[in-house]
Amino acid sequence: MKHSTEVQGLRTECSAHAAVCAQSSVLSPQSSKGFTLVEMIMVIVITGIIGGIVAVFLKAPVQQYMDVARRADMTDIADTALRRVTRDLRLALPNSVRVTGACAGAGTTCFIEFLPTTGGGRYRADIDATDDVCPGGNADDDILSITAADTCFEVLSAMPVPPPNAGDQIVVYNLGIAGADAYAGNTLATHNRRAVSAVGANSISITSANALPFDSPGHRFHVVTTPVTYVCAPAAGGVGGTLTRWQGYDIQSAQPTMLPATGTPSSALLSTNVSDCRFTYDPLVSARNGLVTMRLAITEDVETVTLYNAAHVSNQP
Repeated sequence: MKHSTEVQGLRTECSAHAAVCAQSSVLSPQSSKGFTLVEMIMVIVITGIIGGIVAVFLKAPVQQYMDVARRADMTDIADTALRRVTRDLRLALPNSVRVTGACAGAGTTCFIEFLPTTGGGRYRADIDATDDVCPGGNADDDILSITAADTCFEVLSAMPVPPPNAGDQIVVYNLGIAGADAYAGNTLATHNRRAVSAVGANSISITSANALPFDSPGHRFHVVTTPVTYVCAPAAGGVGGTLTRWQGYDIQSAQPTMLPATGTPSSALLSTNVSDCRFTYDPLVSARNGLVTMRLAITEDVETVTLYNAAHVSNQP
């Protein structure tokens, strides 16, 4: 009864104010249609202001992140290049490293060359009549003769792994001086490099019509292939500066500064944006070792990352 009385009261009130109720029923739908154009413009303007403020605060952290990422990339490139050079140098034939060029920064091309070894071992130097691993059947066939021309010798140690291939070079007691220089050649009696012609189970045949100039005190030999040269051509600001590795070209007495040289050369680009590159070589840093120092600078977006590395190379022939 109470509910019915309230409804009846509302109906009576609306009947008394019919005009007001009618006006309310007409205006109420219009009040729920949404934002006006002015309100939308105000929202857009306020959103733009807030976005601009946020962008100002976020610009510095984002730029710092991009700078750090770029520096990390440049550091990684330089570090990878220097590690590759160091790994190659540790396999260099004793006394075969040589450096030429100004090596004094931007605009001065620098060359570092060496003969990489693929293996080595010990050769027979004393006659043993019970052995006959070389062709010919003579008691002294198995030794590597130093006083006379020889074409075969017995390997006393384990055979190099991988074994030498025809065309590889056998080098004995390389001192890097006149008369004992592996770069000089393999045809004269004063040269200590001989080409491999064949490989047996425990022997290596070489092509030679001359005796070797010196006997190794430890009766050691090394196997080398073609030379390797790292060519660094830095440029101001790093734009156009490169570090390139060359291999596969023929061994030459004079260090080449124009590559590709004769043979079957191939190259690999190690680094771009090189702004500075310096190689130095000290062959007498100790009694048995030489020292190669390397400095490489990479420049990008007016920022430079410079790395320094040093590698000991064995100079005990």
